[in-house]
Amino acid sequence: MLQVKDIDVYYGAIHALKKMSLEVEQGSIVTLIGANGAGKTTTLKTISGILRPRSGSVFFKDIDISKVAPEKIVGMGISQVPEGRRVFASMSVLENLEMGAYLRKNKKEIADDMDNVFVRFPRLKERRKQMAGTLSGGEQQMLAIGRALMARPQLLLMDEPSMGLAPLLVKEIFAIIKDINERGTTILLVEQNAHMALSIADKAYVIETGEIVLQGSAEQLLKSEDVKKAYLGG
Repeated sequence: MLQVKDIDVYYGAIHALKKMSLEVEQGSIVTLIGANGAGKTTTLKTISGILRPRSGSVFFKDIDISKVAPEKIVGMGISQVPEGRRVFASMSVLENLEMGAYLRKNKKEIADDMDNVFVRFPRLKERRKQMAGTLSGGEQQMLAIGRALMARPQLLLMDEPSMGLAPLLVKEIFAIIKDINERGTTILLVEQNAHMALSIADKAYVIETGEIVLQGSAEQLLKSEDVKKAYLGG
């Protein structure tokens, strides 16, 4: 479904991604793990069109999207749950969810998807008229996921969904990610909680200073001594 091929991305003179490649099969969960500043968020921003690669290509369903505008990429079927949630704080929960569907026209389908979000996240239904900025961290994360789902994505990019959440909530969010995938959405997950990410992923990549240094099945990487030492506290 997604192929990132030899991309080089710069921030000014800083070479952030170096000949970076990864693949995401349809229906799978692929995780990208690495330390802070390794290039994980840069990778997601390049896939979603916010950053442009200086060289290399990003293919979504065999179409080169490396020069396509971000809003067109959303329309093609890629949504992102950004790091730090980035909900619209001064808008209600309902308005945030409606923003997720801003490219869509079919009112019945939008209403059906809104109902599905409320079934998945009952707390959002209870707080639908509340300003998003007044929600707890966990509720904001649920809202950010719900908003991305309102675009009805085929591929969901998730950037650090467990960041800053209590351990119980982290478990809940990962159960939700697995459920979203089982219902047919392909997921590329960037996550610092390597153990949780590898426990639900099919395939994994390890990124260090803008380069992929390890890749394989999530099961293989969970057993890798290098991964255990660097990311699993082993």
